[in-house]
Amino acid sequence: MLWASEVSSFLHCSHVFLSLKFYWTFFFAIDIIAENHFLYFMKSIRDFTIATLGSHTALQILKGAKDEGFKTLCICHKDRKKPYESYGVADEILEIENYEDFFKIEDELIAKNAIIIPHGSFVSYIGFERMKELRVMHYGTKGILEWESDRVKERVWLKKSGLTLPRIYKNPEEIDRAVIVKFHGAKGGKGYFIANNSQEFHENIKKYPGENDYVLQEYVVGVPVYTHYFYSRLNDELEVMSFDKRYESNADSIGRIAARDQLDVNILTSYTITGNIPIVMRESLLPEIFTMGENVVKTSREFVSGGLFGPFCLEAIIDPNLNFYVFEISARIVAGTNPYINGSPYTWLRYHEPMSTGRRIARDIREAIEKDALSKVLG
Repeated sequence: MLWASEVSSFLHCSHVFLSLKFYWTFFFAIDIIAENHFLYFMKSIRDFTIATLGSHTALQILKGAKDEGFKTLCICHKDRKKPYESYGVADEILEIENYEDFFKIEDELIAKNAIIIPHGSFVSYIGFERMKELRVMHYGTKGILEWESDRVKERVWLKKSGLTLPRIYKNPEEIDRAVIVKFHGAKGGKGYFIANNSQEFHENIKKYPGENDYVLQEYVVGVPVYTHYFYSRLNDELEVMSFDKRYESNADSIGRIAARDQLDVNILTSYTITGNIPIVMRESLLPEIFTMGENVVKTSREFVSGGLFGPFCLEAIIDPNLNFYVFEISARIVAGTNPYINGSPYTWLRYHEPMSTGRRIARDIREAIEKDALSKVLG
């Protein structure tokens, strides 16, 4: 009987030990999970916040994020928050005195698990050099923004992609036909002007003191078309989202003035973008449009780790023979997508629901979170 009692005690102790071992293992696992909360608990998209600067394409970015179930945050200059309040696209608005103050709130954005969506104003105000310093999560490859901001690098990229580009003149004395003078950076066409010869160039450049960083680009006569693409690294597929043309002041209004009156008042044509006009393209041009976008994405991987992904835009002139002359690339969402907040004819063909470029960004992020592949859309 004594032996049986000892066996019973031993079994009881073993049970207690195994139970303690189980609970110790369980709580140890919970501790490990807690330490890696980003990998475990952050499976819900409601644990993330989509954030951007209040300008450019912020309305559709934030609305698209809300449509996909995200919390949204708008970072606004103190006197520019009214549209984001009025349209109800931002769950939270952070006001800053100036755009340099963005880095002062970066820790707050990190605490909110914010994912920053860059756009043209973001790149222009913050600058691609400072964007490299961002610690907050950022959608898209930061390094690619340098290639869109520098017209020399941009041209190398586009030419290596096999695209046809307008001629570039090395100096004003080479000008032998109409050129458009463009300053570097995303400035919405502000300051661009036409010169037919070196004399006109030197006369007009005086109006822009201190502007020495410019390009002399052949002025190609034709239809300006801006193609809005989206490339996802999750499914390795390129989408054509929509098209637009820019409404530029005063280039698009000058035609309302008779030629003799234009000469009398000595109007200097300007190309500051004031709005965007939707376009539906000739269907027979679509195969070439897809090919151009695919080539640009492929070539980008040679220049920047991770390459180009997300939204981008090829800006081109189509001449009377239907030849494309690509003069610029924007390696992020462009304002020309704003007419399509409820989707375009092309996105309806694919999605059968409202799909703006802003929403397509949010869906890419959502799918990455659901597939535990968020790192594939951050850069």
